[in-house]
Amino acid sequence: MKKIIVKKHNAGKGCFVCGVNNPFGLHTDFFELEDGTLAARVTPSEHHQSYPGRLHGGISAALLDETIGRAISALEPDTWAVTVEITTRYKKPVPYGVPITVTGRIVDNTRRIFTGEGEILLPNGEVAVFATAKYMKLKLSEISDFEANGESWQCYPYEDDPAEIELPEA
Repeated sequence: MKKIIVKKHNAGKGCFVCGVNNPFGLHTDFFELEDGTLAARVTPSEHHQSYPGRLHGGISAALLDETIGRAISALEPDTWAVTVEITTRYKKPVPYGVPITVTGRIVDNTRRIFTGEGEILLPNGEVAVFATAKYMKLKLSEISDFEANGESWQCYPYEDDPAEIELPEA
């Protein structure tokens, strides 16, 4: 099912997952969808491999952690958080060198903690990795020393950014 993108999310410069200037990073783009789901698009490279042809499981966990953690912004745009716990279930190998989609959504939200779930989808729509994660909400100043609207955290639109993303039926 195609979901309309309502917003592209900011990216950092040096972040491993989204950093636009990190030569070793994943250069992931994040998009908020019409139903509040956060979807990430990424094409991992062979530098992110475990066994030949396979994405490292820790990289899969990092992608899910970032995507689920960012999903809170659909409900609370100014909320920042840190990971308390994440549980991943690896169902199929994730290849590198091909575009994959990562999704995240909030399933429980309180004043201080939120819980989400997400998955890595293979190009054919199959779920390769599923995760649940819990996050503690904190002020940005308690997490890091940077400006949320500054040069190190901004939106980087590209001509080939999609207008919609295909997700399998729930």
